[in-house]
Amino acid sequence: MPIALISDIHSNYEALRAVWKEIKDIEKVACMGDLVGYGASPNEVVEFIKREMEKGKVLCVRGNHDNAVAFGADWGFNPYARYAIRWQQRVLTVENLEFLRRLPVRQFFKLGNRSYHVIHGSPRAPLDEYLFPWLPDSEFEDCLRYIREDDLIVGHTHVPMLKEIKGRRVINPGSVGQPRDGDWRASYAILYENGKIEFFRVEYDVEKAAEKILKAGLPEFLALRLFEGL
Repeated sequence: MPIALISDIHSNYEALRAVWKEIKDIEKVACMGDLVGYGASPNEVVEFIKREMEKGKVLCVRGNHDNAVAFGADWGFNPYARYAIRWQQRVLTVENLEFLRRLPVRQFFKLGNRSYHVIHGSPRAPLDEYLFPWLPDSEFEDCLRYIREDDLIVGHTHVPMLKEIKGRRVINPGSVGQPRDGDWRASYAILYENGKIEFFRVEYDVEKAAEKILKAGLPEFLALRLFEGL
């Protein structure tokens, strides 16, 4: 039974629906957080994921943008991100804000012979640390010292990654709603029972997502970057 891996949807409902069309027949989905932030459809995204969690299909952790919106902790964000966070605090329903507050920081699952630790950033800083693919192996090795599971699954960087360190792995499926690896298409991954991991990209209605950002009065930069994958 494979598990789909998604992360960093960032209120991009169009991208989420495009990815979901590809993974709808997969029984389980793990989400590494950041349902909200940046985009113009936070309620739609939160309610979609909430419904799938209630069905038992999705397990999800809290990301740094989820945390900032839910608790008003918007210090340390760039001006564009902070503007979007404060806008989303105003437009999210009370129920959806409460849902974000209740999201756990860590989740765990087993698949085949391997165990997995799910977190947004890293075990050293669950919400905030970026584990970029170009970091030295020593950084990944140190992060893996903090967990007992075989493999670590993260998000946060918006860059797909598979890093193998002494028989253990650090996996990032990339970003559904705001890729930053130069490819604008929504990113996700599928993890198989034998441990194999495959990465995928899917086109979505980026024009509609960008138009909704502009109509909401959010910074133009947040719309334009969707077309560049940066």
